[in-house]
Amino acid sequence: MERKIVTPGELLFDFPKRVSGTYVENGKTYSAVLGMLSDGFFIPLKGRYTPFPGDLVVGVVMEERFSGYLVDVNAPFQGVLDSRDLRQEFKIGDVLIARVDSIDEINNLILVDPKKLSNGEVLEVNAVTIPRIIGRNNSMIEMVRSLTKSEIFVGKNGRIFLKNGNIALAIEAIKKISNEAHTSGLTDRIKNFLEARLNEQSK
Repeated sequence: MERKIVTPGELLFDFPKRVSGTYVENGKTYSAVLGMLSDGFFIPLKGRYTPFPGDLVVGVVMEERFSGYLVDVNAPFQGVLDSRDLRQEFKIGDVLIARVDSIDEINNLILVDPKKLSNGEVLEVNAVTIPRIIGRNNSMIEMVRSLTKSEIFVGKNGRIFLKNGNIALAIEAIKKISNEAHTSGLTDRIKNFLEARLNEQSK
């Protein structure tokens, strides 16, 4: 599959597409940072998580307030949970997954629909590689889930929560995807990697 290095300002798609490291102008999508176009994916080669309404993020409760909670979401700004919208209580240090509802006038991320995550591990990867980890139509992450029998919650902010199953192998595979996100043929390579590891472990 052809791969192409793109520089800021280059046309990526003839239609609007919300991808980290891009901007939309006149209905077309352009690169905002140095990146690579590979197999229909734009992969920024550097950059931090850029929040968008609708994103699922994995966060950690950092502070409890009368009005709710402040949540670290691995972004330049903090997440906010309004206690009026909550169905459960949280405590400092709790890990949760929530949806970005909006971004307020001082750039706080207003989070909704939080779900507490427990009895697992949190993995942090470069947020710009998350689309590759998820894969087209969730194909990559579903393959990792299926072969490792792990429950995996992927945040667009570069945090991934894993529990049950072969967590160690799932983490190894996800790190490999993140490190090799700019390469082609990655899906087949990860599948072969997982199957080989599982075969070794079964002996």
